[in-house]
This record gives sequence, structure tokens and C-alpha cells, in this order.
Amino acid sequence: MSLINTTVQPFKATAFHNGKFVPVTDQSLKGEWSVIVFMPAAFTFNCPTEVEDAAEHYAEFQKLGAEVYIVTTDTHFSHKVWHETSPAVGKAKFPLVGDPTHALTRMFGVHIEAEGLALRGTFIVNPEGVIKTAEIHDNAIARDMKETLRKLKAAQFVAKNPGQVCPAKWNEGAKTIAPSLDLVGKI
Repeated sequence: MSLINTTVQPFKATAFHNGKFVPVTDQSLKGEWSVIVFMPAAFTFNCPTEVEDAAEHYAEFQKLGAEVYIVTTDTHFSHKVWHETSPAVGKAKFPLVGDPTHALTRMFGVHIEAEGLALRGTFIVNPEGVIKTAEIHDNAIARDMKETLRKLKAAQFVAKNPGQVCPAKWNEGAKTIAPSLDLVGKI
């Protein structure tokens, strides 16, 4: 079953954020856009490159009113040490969420049962806590946060402009489509 247009279920987790351990819950996602980025585990090879990419684009996410949450199956204690020892992860100004019980990875459908790790999953959640985009892929393939930003902008555009859709390769400011019977077979 798809998670698209479903509400994030209640959860409680702890994150390492700006030098402190902080609670993160389903209520933390309410009131602003959220980008939830699942990674298999701290201290791996591809994950720091993705954290660094997210850090390099974090100001753009914030400008769009979105918080980024990096989630791994490790504890928040591991995230503290990861943040302190990895130059790439040390750039993160967003919450590094621990999911040692695998509640979040299971809820979002990214849990690898045989390994106790997460697949690389990216979810954009609207301010009401409803999942609007989902991308899940193999752990050998890292993501590009520029594409996540593009999807966030598209999700925000259609939320503000009911009746409009963003066509393939849509970027902010580009033409959108107003679906109608007159367009069927003409595009």
C-alpha cells in the first residue's frame, strides 16, 4: 500500500541536533514542511556524502519553510559521535534522528528486516503531516538533494495552486498544466 496522501502515524524518537539531544515526534512535523531522509546507518560510506549534500542545501530548504530530518537505525548517541568525528556529517545543522527500535523505518516501509538497516528513502511531508512524495531505492545509490528541493517546490506549488499539475522536469517558475478534457490526447 502506498504511503502517498497518508498521515504520518504517531511516533517518538530522539535526535542529536545542534549539540543537544532533542525529542522528535509526529507533532514535530506539523506546521511546516518536512523532508525525512532515511539512511542505512551512521559510519558508512555513502551516508556522509548525503548528509553533506543536505547540509550544503540546508539554507534553501529552510528558505522554503522545510526542516530536514536524517534518520538512521542507530541511536542518537551514535549520531553525536558521527557528527563530531565525520567532517561531512559535522556540517549538519538539522536533526540526526536515531531509530534503534526500527519503528520509523517500518512505518515508512524502508526497513530491511534481514539486516536491521534502512533503505535509502526520501519523503516530503506537508505541514498537516501528510506524505506527499516518496522515493525508495537501493543503498548503493546515493541521492541528489537538488532533486529533493525540486520535488519540495513542486509539492508546495500544487498545494498552493489546486487544479494545477507540474509536468516532467518542472522547475520553479516553469509552466504548469491545468488538467481538462480538452487536453486529453493533445499533449
